[in-house]
Amino acid sequence: MARWHSCNVLQSRSDIRNIWQFSAGARFALQREEAKLPNEPLPDKLIGKDWQTLLKPRLNIAWLPADKVFLRVVQLPKSDFAETQSMVELQLEKLSPLPVAQVVWGFQLLSSDSIGMQTAIVIIVSRTHVEEFLGVLEGQGYLADRLELPFLDQLRATPVEEDGAWVYPGLSGDPYSCLVAWWYGRTLQNLSLVHLPADNQRGAVLQEQLAQMTWAGELEGWLTSSPRYHLVADEKTAEVWIPLFNPAQTLEVVPPLAPADLAALTARRAATNSLNTNLLPPEYTARYRQQFIDRLWMRGLGAVLMVYVAFVVLYLGWVQFAKWRHNTVATEIAGLGLSYTNTLQLKERVKVLQAQLDLQFAALDCWKATADHLPPELTLSSLSFDRRGKLTLVGTASTEDGGKVTDFNDALRRATVKDQPLFSRVNAPTMNHLPGGQQLSWTFWGDVKRIEGE
Repeated sequence: MARWHSCNVLQSRSDIRNIWQFSAGARFALQREEAKLPNEPLPDKLIGKDWQTLLKPRLNIAWLPADKVFLRVVQLPKSDFAETQSMVELQLEKLSPLPVAQVVWGFQLLSSDSIGMQTAIVIIVSRTHVEEFLGVLEGQGYLADRLELPFLDQLRATPVEEDGAWVYPGLSGDPYSCLVAWWYGRTLQNLSLVHLPADNQRGAVLQEQLAQMTWAGELEGWLTSSPRYHLVADEKTAEVWIPLFNPAQTLEVVPPLAPADLAALTARRAATNSLNTNLLPPEYTARYRQQFIDRLWMRGLGAVLMVYVAFVVLYLGWVQFAKWRHNTVATEIAGLGLSYTNTLQLKERVKVLQAQLDLQFAALDCWKATADHLPPELTLSSLSFDRRGKLTLVGTASTEDGGKVTDFNDALRRATVKDQPLFSRVNAPTMNHLPGGQQLSWTFWGDVKRIEGE
């Protein structure tokens, strides 16, 4: 829980998109809630990631629609997580309706009253469906860190105090489809998705499907008594679904969680548990992380470039100002030619200004030569240029890149400005190994040829 600073949960439907942001603290308090139409952009400040997320990590979760998700319930011996995962993986070919190479899967463990056993809900979804859904999210600017199924949290939050069947309508996006969870012996025994026709035969089809599940449970041996039915729905949905049940059947209406409360449970579960329920393919996780790193680099380089351009503009302005001062002094010297003493003073002043100007141009030439010839494998720690025209460079490099320092030294020795050598002398580099043996420090200096000794 300490890893994440905040957590976003996105519900993307065809008619509306809801997004909730929670603080990843002890309570997962709701900080912000927004609803957007399909053609409205999601708030970038809410879902985007920048350098601040390095200090305050943000978890982006997306709810995967359940219309194309397959859920299977298996009873497994109690063991550690790695062995449980191996047992689920061994049964995956038998459980999956598609070839294993074409699906993304995960599982959620539930407690069981059976001694030495545990219940696993296996989640199976077509990789094609996942990739299409992720493509839609990417088009909206939402890069998910996890794909989760909200039904798992609704199922875990539903109070189960007796044997029977719990019916969850509308979870697949179709108002006339439902998921049926069968609990017997305080253990989840089966999960089934039922699709009903959009005509007056919906009630008959539902009762037939429930009867077939009852017979199957009796044959498998876990259904030991007549089922009591529980409809997990709000008042408006319950009014539509209650007439579909047989009046002779015992039916109890259970209110579901509000969407914001359900999102909070998803956020807490995703932020605190392992990745066993994450349906996001690993290659997408790696690609999104690389995109995030590349975006940070590009923004950093852009900021450095802007600073460099500003520095060059200021420097050129200062050079023009120095030239103007030089011209002003030259004019003053011409006007004071009748006074020998004043003329000598002005001449010396012009000489000093000219030397400063040449020194500054030489410094800029040294900076440019260093930037042009510095290999990317080397790190420049400091660059100093003194009044005598001496350039001193200090930096670091990996041990195997020691030859790059010599190449850089040779490149500066051959550097030219206006077809003339920039340096009159460049000494050989001095390299010393740093503690650890993986890095070395290097340094060398050179005298600029165009600067006269003072």
